[in-house]
Formats: sequence, structure tokens, C-alpha cells
Amino acid sequence: MMKKFAMAAISGMTVAVIATTQIAPPLLAQDASRDSSVYEQLDLFGDVFERIRNQYVEDVDPSDLVEAAIDGMLSSLDPHSSYHPPEQADDLRVQTRGEFGGLGIEVTQEEGFVKVVTPMDDTPAYDAGIEAGDYITHVDGESVLGLTLDDAVKIMRGPVGSEIVITVVREGEPEPFDVTIVRDTIKLTVVRARTESDSIVLRVSAFNRQTYPTMVEKLNEQIEAAGGLDNVNGIVLDLRNNPGGLLDQAILLSDAFLDKGEIVSTRGREAGDGERFNAEAGDLVNGKPIVVLVNGGSASASEIVAGALQDHRRAIVVGTKSFGKGSVQTVMPLRGDGSIRLTTARYYTPSGRSIQNLGISPDIVVHQPRVDPTADEGEEEGQVDRPRRSEADLRGTLDNDSLSEDEIRQIEEERAQAEEAAKLRDEDYQLAYAIDILHGLAALGPQYRAPAMLAGETDTGEGN
Repeated sequence: MMKKFAMAAISGMTVAVIATTQIAPPLLAQDASRDSSVYEQLDLFGDVFERIRNQYVEDVDPSDLVEAAIDGMLSSLDPHSSYHPPEQADDLRVQTRGEFGGLGIEVTQEEGFVKVVTPMDDTPAYDAGIEAGDYITHVDGESVLGLTLDDAVKIMRGPVGSEIVITVVREGEPEPFDVTIVRDTIKLTVVRARTESDSIVLRVSAFNRQTYPTMVEKLNEQIEAAGGLDNVNGIVLDLRNNPGGLLDQAILLSDAFLDKGEIVSTRGREAGDGERFNAEAGDLVNGKPIVVLVNGGSASASEIVAGALQDHRRAIVVGTKSFGKGSVQTVMPLRGDGSIRLTTARYYTPSGRSIQNLGISPDIVVHQPRVDPTADEGEEEGQVDRPRRSEADLRGTLDNDSLSEDEIRQIEEERAQAEEAAKLRDEDYQLAYAIDILHGLAALGPQYRAPAMLAGETDTGEGN
């Protein structure tokens, strides 16, 4: 489907381009001076290393010192650059395949604390009620303040079946609280699909090697079950709490719903390091309306998809502001089977905007109301919409003589579908809102949809 795409690991991978050019003598002199300064700093590092190794109060493993220095060097750059010794490098490779051990949370570091980007679907952390934006301050009573992100993650790991107690600070909660979680093997089901009324809901929880092919398979199954695309009024692409993943999978998924135009571009430090990725002809749903759901846990690759579909006016984005991770990390293998994850580029949506620290702004902001489990259902007056008597309930009422039995049956079926949609609002208000949009577009007809949504045309103006 794509002529060229980047194979990436954890938020993407960009290809480095080395250009050979002529260098003027003044620049050579500047480079020589800079190299001299670098060598002096390396001599200083060597001096400190030897003093620690020979004079520190306890014997220290030199390899531990070197790994700590590398880790500190990378973690000082940004929250996403990091060093992975061999055992962690293996974990990283396993994670991109979609199965790994742990709690089931994607984390970053902010102001010294571990911040939850998102809990992954149907994992111990998700089941325990961990939410995007939570801060983890303690693990089993020990503070994580001052630890590197990798060290904090290490102490949260443990044998499958063992318990861990994490202390959480959550916005809106007056006090920190403890959450007990049982570690488990995390098996990501990256795509789930179902049909609500006449709308196909594609829940994409991560971008790993399984995402695009699984999405195509699940989508086709739902279309077939509906009896063809003519019986589908649109697609809800649910990217809430999706922490991102492989760049090439985000490109493929975006391309699945676009006919042409740019999907995403990456720009590195040097002008020649950038790449652009364009869609090829072919829309899997033939221009059917799409609503994309995002929230504060939607990050990186999921923001690429939402931004591409939004800029092309191919989809309506609904929910709350996304996480705002607009950088690309390249995983680089090292000698000894370790690796580093280094931020090598920023990515930009088709309109040329970077969402770094800003996120994707929804076209329609819809908050997910929190359910108070302590509240009694219908305890306030007017809270419950009680069934009321209608004309049809009255004894001796006149028949409707303008409709056939089939027409009456169709009205009753449509009313039943509407009632089911209303029930969904209690379970998932944002999803119900997205489905209502698709129903509204279907009722208005194709002439009321934006031309770009019908034809997949490129919108080069500024996105929302």
C-alpha cells in the first residue's frame, strides 16, 4: 500500500541522511576548536571515572558507572531519550510485538515524578482504575522522586502474580491515595471492532506491528456482517488512551482512509534529515464519514493519525485535547546488545503544524463525565426520565391509516436503535456523541458534508 515507510520503534523511527559537502577553512577552524573542547571534557570525564573507581568508599563496578553516565546523558536531553541495557532492549523489542510483562501503563516523567500517559486496555493498571494524567509518587512506600524514569520503571517491574502498591496523586482529588495492582503478562489486543446501530466502532489501543493488518481484518468483518458499506453510516475511530507506537503503522492506518495528500512529515536537526509520507489512492470505506475520538491519553502515533485526518477534513475529531508528543525517537542498537532511544526529529501534520506540547485540539470538545459510584441512581428529583403514557396507550385510540405494516415496523426498529444509543450515553458518553454525529450526517445526506470529506482532498490551511 505504501511505496516507502519508516520502520519505527516506540513513537517512530526516522532515517538519517549523511550529506557530503565542501567545508570552508573558517568552519574547519571552528570545528577544530569545538573538537578540542570536547576532548577536554572527555578527559575530565575520565579523570572523574578513575577517581570514583579508585577512591570511592566502596568498590564500584566500572560497567555500572559507565551505564549510569550514559543514562544520565540521555535523560538530560528530553523525557523520551533513554538508554536500554541488553535486558531492557529485549523488553523493547517484545513490546513492539504486542506482548510483554508489567502493569500495563505508558509513562513519562514530569517534575521528577512518574506521570501516566495512559493505562492500556484490559490490563492490571486499567482494571485498577489508573487514569491518564495520574502522578505516581511512591512505589511500595518508596518515593520515586529523584529517580530516572528507567529506574522508576525497574522498581515497578516484578514477577507475574506479585502485588505492587503505588501512591497516586490525581487532579481533583484532595489527597494522594494508594492503589494495589497485581502484575501480569500484558497481551495487547491492539484493535477491537463492533457495530453500534449502523456505525462501525474501531477501538485502536496501540500502534505495534499487528495494528494495521488487524484493523483491516476487523473492519472488513464488520462491513461484511452489515451486508456491505451501503448499510454503514460511518466509522468511529477510537484513539482514546492510545499512547502511540510504530510510526509506519500510524502512516498505514491514516492512508487507509485517505486517497491522496501528505500524511505526516518529519524534520531533524539538519535540513536534509526530513522526510514526507504521502497517501496513495484507495479509501477502505469509500468516503464514509469518520469521527476520531481522542483524549489526554492519546499520544504520538495516535496524534499523527488524528492530525492527518483532521487537516484533510476527512474526519471530525471529538473529545479532549491530546497529550502533545510531537517528537520521533530512533532506536539505535549498541555493541553488547543494548540500545539507545534518541529523539531525532519532530513530526508535523499535513498543514505544517507541530503539536509538540500543544496536542491535537478536537473540532468538538466533549468531556467524559465521571461517574460517582457513591451516588444512588435517580436520587435527585428529575434525574430519572420515567416512562410516560402516550396516545398509543389510551383505550380505543384510532389506528394510523397512512402507514403500512412494514413502514410501522421500520419506525419501531429505528426507535429501538435510538433507545439503544441513549443507553450507550450512560456507558460511554464520548462514544455515544460520536455515533450521534454520524447519525446526523447520515440523516442530512451527502450534500451537507464537506467536499474534502467526500473526495479526500488536501486541506493545506491551518488545522484546528
